[in-house]
Amino acid sequence: QVQLVESGGGLVQAGGSLRLSCAASGRTFSSYAMGWFRQAPGKDREFVASITWSGGSTYYADSVKGRFTISRDNAKATVYLQMNSLKPEDTAVYYCARRRGSGASSWSSDYDYWGQGTQVTVSS
Repeated sequence: QVQLVESGGGLVQAGGSLRLSCAASGRTFSSYAMGWFRQAPGKDREFVASITWSGGSTYYADSVKGRFTISRDNAKATVYLQMNSLKPEDTAVYYCARRRGSGASSWSSDYDYWGQGTQVTVSS
C-alpha cells in the first residue's frame, strides 16, 4: 500500500511563491517517476509537472514552464513543487501522483496512486 500526503498549500498573493511537498510511504519510492497535477473548480484535472525516478529529467506543462520546478529527494521519499511568480489562474487543488514505471508522463491514466490534494489559492 502506497500513501502520498501533500502539504504546503495555502493562500498567496499574485507574484508570490509556495513550495508543495509530497511525502510517500513505501520502500520503492525511488523506482518510480512522480508527477503533480491540479484541478481548478469546474475544470478537468490537468498535468503540471513530472520527474523521472532519478530526478534526471523533468517535464512541465507550458502554462507553468519557467515558473514551477519539480524536484525529489529519494532518501526522504519526497517530491517537491516549487511555485514562483504565481498567478490567479494557478488557483487549484494540487495532487501528487506515482507513475506506473520510471519514465515521466503527462497522462493521468499512467499514474496509479494519488494523494488527497492540497489547496493553492492565488489572490489578485
